[in-house]
Amino acid sequence: MKRIWMFGMVALVSLGMAQTKIGNCEITGSKGQFPIRPAIAGQLTVQTNLPGPGFWNGDSPATIKDGFEYCLAANIAHRAGLDKVVVQNVAWDALIAGQTRNFDFALSQITITEARKRVVDFSRPYFSSDIGVLVRAADKAKFTGPASLKTARLGVQQATTAAKFLSDTLKHSQNLTRVFPDVAAGFTALRAGQIDAFIIDTSIVLSEAAKSNGALAVVGQFQTGENYGALFAKGNANRAQVDKILEALEKDGTLKKLSQTYLAKEWGIDPTTVPVWRP
Repeated sequence: MKRIWMFGMVALVSLGMAQTKIGNCEITGSKGQFPIRPAIAGQLTVQTNLPGPGFWNGDSPATIKDGFEYCLAANIAHRAGLDKVVVQNVAWDALIAGQTRNFDFALSQITITEARKRVVDFSRPYFSSDIGVLVRAADKAKFTGPASLKTARLGVQQATTAAKFLSDTLKHSQNLTRVFPDVAAGFTALRAGQIDAFIIDTSIVLSEAAKSNGALAVVGQFQTGENYGALFAKGNANRAQVDKILEALEKDGTLKKLSQTYLAKEWGIDPTTVPVWRP
């Protein structure tokens, strides 16, 4: 009896020590189901370009413990056999140009494009997003469709698909276009009245509007069929394994749950209710 009791205690201790969270993220599935060889032993090193509210909840790598992409990274780490996620904040231009080093992959609301595939590799898609139009709430009535943008001062983040869409599809005047190094600078300029609208992924502008206490609003979106993918350095051997993990996370509902937990709550609005504008 004594030996059985001791065995039971060992079993309970082992169960009690089983990891159920990374940061504030609930982790699912079997640990180590799809093992990888990480860039830095014992951890998953993930790069991003902050800020990314809803996707990365926090202003610096040290303060981030949850968010859609952080918790996606946490679940990938778990199924890859790792217990720790380390976040690196990097410059956007360097990231999409394949110039950053010593990381496993990047999650930063990065749209998969053929041009980017020439210098980096992508995973299978994990999220769909179009291009939204963010304005000051006081100016909402001025923006009723694409025609209302023609004489507006528009802001975009450099080297994004939104910047290409603005120049190539909307053919907006360069004199009325202001390019920013990151979304934070663009949002600040919009609030200050230096631009009339900021154009970037619908998911990103919905998040910014939600935390603006009514100061900003999303007035429309252009359907572009964009998808986000994890970005890898060219030729990274772990991409196939990460694709398997992403497929499993989609099939078992984890991706959907992460979206409902961190994005729908962050935005406070169903993105399908945002008016669709056609160029």
